[in-house]
Amino acid sequence: MEHRTRVDYALFMKELTQQYPDVGSIRLFQDNLNTHTSASFSNALMPEEAFELAKMFEYYYTPKKGSWLNMSEIKLSALSKQCLDRRIGDIDTLTKEASAWARERNPKKANVNIKLQD
Repeated sequence: MEHRTRVDYALFMKELTQQYPDVGSIRLFQDNLNTHTSASFSNALMPEEAFELAKMFEYYYTPKKGSWLNMSEIKLSALSKQCLDRRIGDIDTLTKEASAWARERNPKKANVNIKLQD
């Protein structure tokens, strides 16, 4: 989504359940963003629908420190410093610029080394 609001999250999750109508539940592995909870459903849906939607998911959250999410954030930081160092006015240009950056960076097999503190 273009934004990361509670309503965006709820509508995305509703759409996700519609893609898998025959499953009993969906396991979610996600970060600890404050909108990533079933409480967000009540911001976008009627109470009965929000409750039914919440029952569809099993939530698993990444650790707050030392997770794959940290590596993603490091990569996004590199993207913003190396590619998004200026204002980009529309989503199409942003997509093209980020794709060009990835095509150049990926063959270099740049790694992320995270040192965990005790």
